[in-house]
Amino acid sequence: MKFLTPSFVALGLFVIGGMLFKSYAPHSCGEIMPDDALFVLTGDVRRIPFAMRMVRQYPATDVYVIGAGAADAAADAAHPVLIESESKSTYQNAMAIRKIVDQTGLDRIVLVTTEDHMNRAEYLVRHELPETEIVVCPATLYGMPATKRLERWTTEYIKYLVTLIGIKEG
Repeated sequence: MKFLTPSFVALGLFVIGGMLFKSYAPHSCGEIMPDDALFVLTGDVRRIPFAMRMVRQYPATDVYVIGAGAADAAADAAHPVLIESESKSTYQNAMAIRKIVDQTGLDRIVLVTTEDHMNRAEYLVRHELPETEIVVCPATLYGMPATKRLERWTTEYIKYLVTLIGIKEG
């Protein structure tokens, strides 16, 4: 029983928690309605092109690109987008989304980010908008080596744990 040291148990719990974190992450897009507004978080090159593919069916859908570098990231967007580029963290993204929702009176939004980032992003947006229906639409991490995906999932899992204990920035 020497192998059941506190550090080994903590490592085991961390690994199991990470597996659960990944398994509970949404892997497919919820239903997008014609009058929904898409909120696309910057930070990964897959997100905006993914959102543009989603809105081809609904040309009147409002698309908001949220986050640092949004203007540059959305420059080649094939759909008109509204840009918020002041927020620099996922928590600030959530507050920016809340401000837009409050100003526009939206009661349902579609949140677009990558699948590894969705759990934390959704948690923070739900915290800011408890009365708003949030449809998640994760972009997959296609074309990425397994080691890089593992690194990203682990980083997001750690950030999620930190967020759960109340640290939203950082």
